[in-house]
Amino acid sequence: MNDKRKIRVGITQGDINGIGYEIIFRTFENSEMFEICTPVVYGSPKLAAYHRKALEIDITYNAVVNPSDIQDGKLNIINCNSDNIIIELGTATKESGEAAYQALERAIKDYQEGIIDLLVTAPINKNTIQSDDFKFPGHTEYLQERLGGGDKSLMILCSDEVRFAIATSHLPLRDVPEAITPELLEEKITIFDHSLKEDFNIDAPKIAVLSLNPHSGDNGLLGKEEIETIIPTINKMSREGILCYGPFGVDGFMGSGKYKAFDGILAMYHDQGLTPMKLLAMSNGVNFTAGLQAVRTSPAHGVAYDIAGKGCADENSFRQAIYTGIDIFRNRLQYNEARRRPLRKLYFEKRDDSNRLNLQAEE
Repeated sequence: MNDKRKIRVGITQGDINGIGYEIIFRTFENSEMFEICTPVVYGSPKLAAYHRKALEIDITYNAVVNPSDIQDGKLNIINCNSDNIIIELGTATKESGEAAYQALERAIKDYQEGIIDLLVTAPINKNTIQSDDFKFPGHTEYLQERLGGGDKSLMILCSDEVRFAIATSHLPLRDVPEAITPELLEEKITIFDHSLKEDFNIDAPKIAVLSLNPHSGDNGLLGKEEIETIIPTINKMSREGILCYGPFGVDGFMGSGKYKAFDGILAMYHDQGLTPMKLLAMSNGVNFTAGLQAVRTSPAHGVAYDIAGKGCADENSFRQAIYTGIDIFRNRLQYNEARRRPLRKLYFEKRDDSNRLNLQAEE
């Protein structure tokens, strides 16, 4: 990032037949948003004009041809799509999936070239985006492949109230028990712990680990994953200095309010984490992909075909995704700066009982 410029937030248009453009426009109707960032939308000025007219939103934008055309204080839009694309609001089409993929690819290219500083993705349809080029169950796995650099990723759903990480992400429920291995849990707990420190600025995060089976397996009566895998892994990670506890049955853990005592919660599978998360923070929840060098967030909802073009979409989750992305971007800068220039070691002379500090000693 150029220190002299505002943080540039790259925003992908998502599914053009959904609410992507509406939540983008609604967010940047508030001119105060331009004080904290410069938005760069990857999509199409023509598609944007269609949505603006359909929604009757009075907003202007800057059509960008070259990166040098990006302007602070304006909603910048980079054309990634053919002018012949047809919009069918509220309908899942292969064409809309291709348009979403093209926007993603251009945004990643520009991120790698340093044109944008972080990425916020509007919702996609996971079915229509599938192609020979995109064979992933969602953004998380795609971004791990494209931006991971060999690193593993972790889906974290977060709000001011709670942070849920998902151990197995987008996986059919029948495949979850086999996927819950000591190696997987160690990997996810390690990523989660580091992310809470680096991305969320928590010095000594406490992580709660949920059980897989009802009543935490009831000592093997309802399943042995807790006894054979989850508990031994929690104990091992605790010995290595990570503050993780459990396993907790999600019903009693959430119902009793015990979750409030923890900085993060590791769920075993998708709906185990997303269901309580959305009950607590449906309108302001954010999806964050931890473990990558890039900062990527998104709203914690889907394309919402049922309300597309009706002007009633709630943009708050998308706005929070931008706020969270910027906060994480800044936290990482501070975290890395603090470790790039650590305090020098201090040496004491122990020739007598005074233990005088010797500032001239070489490290």
